[in-house]
Amino acid sequence: MTSSPITILVVDDEQRLRDLLRGYLEHEGFAVRTAADGRTALDLARQHTPDLVVLDLMLPGLDGLEVCRRLRTFSDAYVIMLTAKAEEIDRIVGLEVGADDYLTKPFSPRELIARVRAMLRRPRRGTAEAPPDVLPPQRFGSLLIDHARHEVTLEAAVVPLTTLEYALLTTLAAHPGRVFTRDQLLERVWGADYFGDDHVVDVHIANLRKKLGDDPAVPTYIETVRGAGYRFTGKAS
Repeated sequence: MTSSPITILVVDDEQRLRDLLRGYLEHEGFAVRTAADGRTALDLARQHTPDLVVLDLMLPGLDGLEVCRRLRTFSDAYVIMLTAKAEEIDRIVGLEVGADDYLTKPFSPRELIARVRAMLRRPRRGTAEAPPDVLPPQRFGSLLIDHARHEVTLEAAVVPLTTLEYALLTTLAAHPGRVFTRDQLLERVWGADYFGDDHVVDVHIANLRKKLGDDPAVPTYIETVRGAGYRFTGKAS
């Protein structure tokens, strides 16, 4: 019995690009749905529950950022944002609304395929089964990391972390005091074959800090080590 193919939703108002990406993705064995605008994309996402969404930033009507915000209210699909803009703010905001990665146009379809495959190797939040040697819960003051439940709570309230945020936190918290470089975090969290911009680490760390209420100037949990990377500074209790 064969399992259902992984479904990818491609959202872009350029038909030529939609058709090109559909061809490459289907050749790799993925089931592909396409949409030319945000409202259609959201409808298709509700109907077909894609595993991953390739989402253009500049769409007619609802733009990619708003589509991503709305998508996150009912879907845990990975999101790769496409943008023709080079401004850093678009990349940062895109990730803050729940995108997992971005590609700047023009890009090679093969690069997109590599990003897709690397991303799909990571289990989505709440879908992975705990291994037999799952770590016991870790408590750092009011912060609790429950590895068996794949859940983080702060002052007894669940912190809604994305898959990448959870992976970053658990990677750092597993080795309190150890400094991780961006490259080391990319390899451990994004995968050894990830070849995107290491700035993506900074953006996800910033989002994680916001959700934990952690002031980077006076950090309780995650400290920036200038010129080196990041380390976890929470005190075990």
